[in-house]
Amino acid sequence: MTLTMTYDIALRVLVAVGCGTLIGFERQWRARTAGVRTNALVSLGAALFVVMGAYSFHGPGADPTRVAAQIVSGIGFLGAGVIMKQGASISGLNTAATLWASAAVGALAGGGLLAVAFGGTVVVMLANTLLRPLGRLLDRHGDGPAAETQEVDYRFEVRCTAASEPEVRALVFDAIRRPRFSVRSLTATDLPEGGVMIEAVVHSAERDDTEVEDALEAIVRAEPVTAVRWSAAQLAVLD
Repeated sequence: MTLTMTYDIALRVLVAVGCGTLIGFERQWRARTAGVRTNALVSLGAALFVVMGAYSFHGPGADPTRVAAQIVSGIGFLGAGVIMKQGASISGLNTAATLWASAAVGALAGGGLLAVAFGGTVVVMLANTLLRPLGRLLDRHGDGPAAETQEVDYRFEVRCTAASEPEVRALVFDAIRRPRFSVRSLTATDLPEGGVMIEAVVHSAERDDTEVEDALEAIVRAEPVTAVRWSAAQLAVLD
């Protein structure tokens, strides 16, 4: 391998890492699952595979494109790892697509198409930044199943006497064990003035305060219960 070829390969690898870092910067800035390191490594790996296919296989039966083609399907396994399903909602699709785009940018850099790799990086960053407000605008004006719903965490606080804690805890558990609720935590804390506070946090893919009030109806009417309070914290929909 000549010195010129070594410099050329090093330049391709550095460009791939730089482009992946830029794409990952936007993801990590928005606190997404795959950030700077993940996108940089995906882009770097794609570039190294392309370089290996271009420089390592020779002869009449060699096909350097075979290695590059496997990047397209292979990156799907990594993208599947950032896709999560909670109830009726699915998050991480845009992050998985960004990883796929990072692999494409790395493959372009590894193939020597540095200008196209830079251009692709800019387009990916613009798509993740500028198309977000447009998507939310369409969701607000849309209706039916296609409209994006707002996920929410409900927090329940139930106070009762210490002697009735097992009974009230069972009531709280029965109240939050509903198909649309995903239980995150259920704790009991002794209060300084006496008594016990039972706290539960549940997740719902769509806000429905009426269902919450129906769930708490039996708890409110229970004689050992001295106080009931609930609150809702809406969550940003992950993409």
